[in-house]
Parts: sequence; C-alpha cells; structure tokens
Amino acid sequence: MSELVLKELPAIEAVPAAAWNALVDDDHPFLRHEFLHALEASGAVSAATGWVPRHLTLWRGDALVGAMPHYHKHHSFGEYVFDWAWADAWERAGGRYYPKGLTAIPFSPVPGPRLSLAPGVDSRAARERLATAWEEGELSSWHLLFAEDADVDAWLAVRPELLVRHGVQFQWRDAGFGDFEGFLGSMTSKRRKAIRRERRRVAEQGLDLHRLTGEAIDASALEHFYRCYAITYLERGRHGYLNLDFFRRLHAAMPDSLVLVQARLDGRPVAAALCLQGERTLYGRYWGSEVVADCLHFEACYYQGIEHCLERGLTAFDPGTQGEHKVTRGFAPRRLRSLHHIGDPAFRDAVARFCAEERAHLDAYCRVAERALPFKA
Repeated sequence: MSELVLKELPAIEAVPAAAWNALVDDDHPFLRHEFLHALEASGAVSAATGWVPRHLTLWRGDALVGAMPHYHKHHSFGEYVFDWAWADAWERAGGRYYPKGLTAIPFSPVPGPRLSLAPGVDSRAARERLATAWEEGELSSWHLLFAEDADVDAWLAVRPELLVRHGVQFQWRDAGFGDFEGFLGSMTSKRRKAIRRERRRVAEQGLDLHRLTGEAIDASALEHFYRCYAITYLERGRHGYLNLDFFRRLHAAMPDSLVLVQARLDGRPVAAALCLQGERTLYGRYWGSEVVADCLHFEACYYQGIEHCLERGLTAFDPGTQGEHKVTRGFAPRRLRSLHHIGDPAFRDAVARFCAEERAHLDAYCRVAERALPFKA
C-alpha cells in the first residue's frame, strides 16, 4: 500500500468538501467542511484574528484519507482550555510561546473526534506522520482540545510523553425518559417542583418559546438572533468572536443542522438561543437576550433543548461549557482530556506538575457534582 503523504493546507477550501465530509462522523457538525469554511470565509478565522489555518491532511495519491483541523495560534483566545498562565511563565523565562499549534474547533468547546481517517488507514502510522508537523517545525507546542476519549487514547499510544490535562463539562443524556414529564419523574420531588416553578415563571412573564429548524429560520430570525448574541458580549465590554456573515453562511450551507430557540413577548422575538444538531446529539452554543427575565436562560438554553432531544430521538445534549447550575437541572459531569506537546524539557516538567495538581482539585470537584445530581437514588 502506498505511503501516507502529509499536506499542510492554508485554507479548508483547498480540500474538496465532499472528500473532507466523507471522513466525518454524522454526529459532529462542527467538523464538517461547511462549518470550518464559514469560519474562514467570514474572516472569523484568519491571520488577522490570530487563527492561521494549517489543516493537516493525509493522502494516498489523489485520495484524501485523513483530515484534522489545525491552526497556528498567536494568542489563546477562543479555546476554552486556557493556557495563558503557561504562556506568561514561559515568556517571563525568556521563551517564545507563540505561535503554537492547535487542533480544535475554533470558538467551540465541543467534545468530538479531531482526526478523521478513511477505512483501512493505520491509526498509528497516521498519527506518527501527523506529529512531524509540530515536532520538526518551529512551534513551541501542540495542543489537542476537547477530543473524544478514543482519540486521546490513540494519541497516547503513539506519543505517551504527551501531557494530559483534565477538564469537565456538564451534559444531559437520555435514560429512557420518553418525554419531559418522564425526565422530571426521574428526579427528586424537590428538584421536580423547582423546574416546574422555573418554567411556570417564564410563562407568567408573558414569554412563550418557539423552536425553529432549517429553512423555517428566515433572515429576520437570524438577524434578531445575532443582535441577541452580540448583546451577550457587549454586556461584558467585548465583541463576539463570530460575525453575522458567519451565521448567514452557516445557515445557507447547513440549514438542517440548526435549531433556533426563540423567546417572544407579545409576538415579538426578544431572546434567542442557537443550537447545532448531529445525528445523535444536540449542541447548545450561542445565546442572548434583549430583556431581563427570570429563568428565561434556563428555559431557552436547557429545557427547550431537552424537549427537542426527547421529541427528535436525540440521545445527548451538550449545552456548552461551565456552570455548576446545570447539575441540579439534570446535566451530569463528563470528564474530558486535552493533550499537550511541550517542546522544551524544563518547561514540560513545570506544566506536568501544574496538570497533576489541577487534576487533584478537579477530581474532588467532580465528586461533589455527582452527589448534587437531582435524580432519585
């Protein structure tokens, strides 16, 4: 069989969309060519924003047999596995941390596969070939973020010296609930009543919720959503990573992957949450509101998503990062791992100590979170 040829590409459009998507799991819309292309074509991902595309691809002749999104980063914004302290420490010691190599989905802390291979491609050989992209270049480091456990394990089998950093998110999984009432019925009486009270409070404020999918998300709905998304960042004195052009491109290219939850007051939209859906999983990602309303965030970003999953037969709901408040609403902690190649041996040892200390705190945190889940024993 012919040797695997590594090509580092400066733009996702250098790869035929059909060839890239043929390798991608149907449950992971963020890995699709259309999503990555919308990021680049809109300018959200570019040299100007500090995200320089260097996608790693493997070929046999003219056939694409391996694909992995990859970027040279000149900062650490938009990653959600924060290494600012590492960068500061290394540069104070006289080193140069940036540019670094990053394999992740920009601005999207979504767990999933990162390396996609065609059937019959040897996983070990593919990873050995890919590793040369950062081991033989001038990058200070390489970081694999939010990869699936199988992906992480496969990399560690090839490069056991990679540092492992542990993290946690909170996700919902269907345990055969049937419908939302069945979901509530699995909870303790106290938490069941609390959620019903939160949902009732939203209705008492005159708000009603609507879920739009695909082509039902028209231009005005998308533009209203974007205003809400921008408000979320402006409230913190910042601008969002993504622009309206990105969302327009995403809707044009992947309409069936989008689910828009819209809150209306007197028939007028006042808040919105945009999700992406795969074959089995709903991914909650973007939210904003023009009004201040009790419990509206919980309804739009959590309960509507759970209802959508139960109605559509989706078995998992990833509502995004952070938030212990998700636990008492039925989202269980999910342990995640990121991998880190650090070129300098002394710096690597310091980062390894940091990761070990951080894991001890995270272990304790997860034990507390597990005990706080609202389900009946």
